[in-house]
Amino acid sequence: MSSNVVALPQEPSDLRDQEITGRTRVLGILAHPTEHVKAPPGINRIAKERNRDAVMVPLNVTPEDFPSFIAALRTLKSFDGAIVTVPHKQAILSYCDELTPHARSVGAANIIRREADGRIIGGQLDGVGFVEGLRSQGVVIKGKSVYLVGAGGAASAVAFAMAEAEASRITLVNRSADKIVDLRERLNSLYPDVEVVVGTSNAHGHDIIINGTTLGMKPSDPLPLDVKTLTANMTVAEVIMEPEITPLLAAAREVGCRVHLGKHMLLCQLQLMADFMGL
Repeated sequence: MSSNVVALPQEPSDLRDQEITGRTRVLGILAHPTEHVKAPPGINRIAKERNRDAVMVPLNVTPEDFPSFIAALRTLKSFDGAIVTVPHKQAILSYCDELTPHARSVGAANIIRREADGRIIGGQLDGVGFVEGLRSQGVVIKGKSVYLVGAGGAASAVAFAMAEAEASRITLVNRSADKIVDLRERLNSLYPDVEVVVGTSNAHGHDIIINGTTLGMKPSDPLPLDVKTLTANMTVAEVIMEPEITPLLAAAREVGCRVHLGKHMLLCQLQLMADFMGL
């Protein structure tokens, strides 16, 4: 005998168990767009592990609406904090009442916390997350030469973290000359023992190659560097998490390079992010 009952798709058990209550604390991830973000499941898993009544949701906010949205967050008494990602990492600085020393040095924040009085505190964990991600996969940084594409929030954070991890040389590459010169000067002032130079699309002669830009998120994006200059002895790393294998990483694999995925940066900073937001 046939049945007209249609089976509904089942939610994962961890989502069914996570109920929203009147006391639930709200966390967010600020981005535009939000389709590529990967942090909410990890933060929500941590909330469950810590037995906290809190949930992280994606917050898709355009740059035009960003100022009014941040002003509204100050009044949202159930809001505790948010991860901040593309394209807001540098813009958020102007709306923070206080910055951690790392966020101030880098010139970008990737995490904010709302205090009980509505004050917004900005922090920066991208760099330490990226370095710990490399180390978790057995990549040695000390004494190595680094080729870094980008001068935005994520790239700047990575640059400072690589200098702090005692890379011997950092070659900076970016489409905007002003940004790259400013980043070099800031690095030189804090890490005078690290050689910091401005490079070209030629990555030859480096140990660790890093794409710190968003190039590779869209199929139509150009490659961030000349992949013909990659050699098999290099480690090629991404900050991009979606897609997992970008065109750059695919090209690096073809050459025989060791590839390092963007997800390792996030995995190594999720606990730190949760701590910063008071989870």
